[in-house]
Amino acid sequence: MLIGFFFTLREFRVPVTIRELLDLLRGLEQGLVYANIDDFYQLSRTALVKDEKHFDKFDKAFAKYFEGIESVDAELLSRAIPDEWLRKQIEKNLSPEELAELQKMGSLEKLMEEFRKRLEEQHKRHQGGNRMVGTGGTSPFGAFGANPEGVRLAGESRNKSAVKVWEKRQFRNLDDSVALGIRNVKVALRRLRRFARTGVDEELDVDDTIRATAHNAGLLDIKMVPERKNKVKVLLFFDVGGSMDPHVKVCEELFSAARTEFKHMEYFYFHNFIYEGVWKDNFRRWSERMAIFDIIHKFGPDYRVIFVGDAAMSPYEIMAVGGSVEHFNEEPGAIWMRRLTDHFKKVVWLNPEPERAWNGTQSIVQARQLVANQMYPLTIKGIEEAMRYLSK
Repeated sequence: MLIGFFFTLREFRVPVTIRELLDLLRGLEQGLVYANIDDFYQLSRTALVKDEKHFDKFDKAFAKYFEGIESVDAELLSRAIPDEWLRKQIEKNLSPEELAELQKMGSLEKLMEEFRKRLEEQHKRHQGGNRMVGTGGTSPFGAFGANPEGVRLAGESRNKSAVKVWEKRQFRNLDDSVALGIRNVKVALRRLRRFARTGVDEELDVDDTIRATAHNAGLLDIKMVPERKNKVKVLLFFDVGGSMDPHVKVCEELFSAARTEFKHMEYFYFHNFIYEGVWKDNFRRWSERMAIFDIIHKFGPDYRVIFVGDAAMSPYEIMAVGGSVEHFNEEPGAIWMRRLTDHFKKVVWLNPEPERAWNGTQSIVQARQLVANQMYPLTIKGIEEAMRYLSK
């Protein structure tokens, strides 16, 4: 059982062992998950992956081995799913308040009846037009349309102007094992260094040894000093998902290089712009978030802060209450950014978009102003210039 999955993981260089596979099988025998691919994904990743840097490789292996398993015919779905199973799934995913409201509207039975009715009526997709929910057209609801301030229900962004995005958004973590092309990035990052001698005396001090030996009438007097180490401290914030998907490779190279160059480094993820919280794991980003106020209280002003993102979004996401595409933010993103720039002495923004296009995008202009114009292109030269500013 799952032997093929095990070898697929090994094929994608996930360091999984037989012991971990047996742990997964034991969990399945105990009934921890049943007939749910999402639950199995969470269980298998927990049992088989011991380091978050392998999450991306695990996802690729999982997608290859279980490809197509989520494709279910609507007619088959309407006939095959038991009412009791549907009821349990609905109860599990609704809050007590939502369940109470649902009962007022006519009970779960009515909801399931409506669900099956919609499945029977849905014979074809809707394309174009200005009213229905569908794809294309100028309706404010749907996907791939031309409404300048619409609500995108599914699919990838095209104009980067949706006011809200209603879909299940799965972002993946950056892989710090990427090695291709990071050598030049590491060299550029080395411009951000602040050396200090700390710890035990383990390095020979040649000048002091010569001086002490001369004063000791030629008798060797060895002097040792602590090793010089880079004491710079860095906070790295990565924009993930949406318009950043084409830039994943260069972000992974930067991430991998930074992990090796900076001993004192913390990283976080955000989507489009900074609000009240960020996260360290894109698969648990709604359940395990860190408040911006906690970051301000935990990390001192001497930390160097680096934002990485294209800053391409609706201007409302930066300047308006409720502007976030994913939740209702009670304060504009600009307020949260100012709190960070007021606390930390040095803040820069690395942008993977070509510098010639910055002035043509209103949100990029706004983001650049919020970081005191310290926005640099995500190129070797841009990284060098940013590190030079941060090291002052």
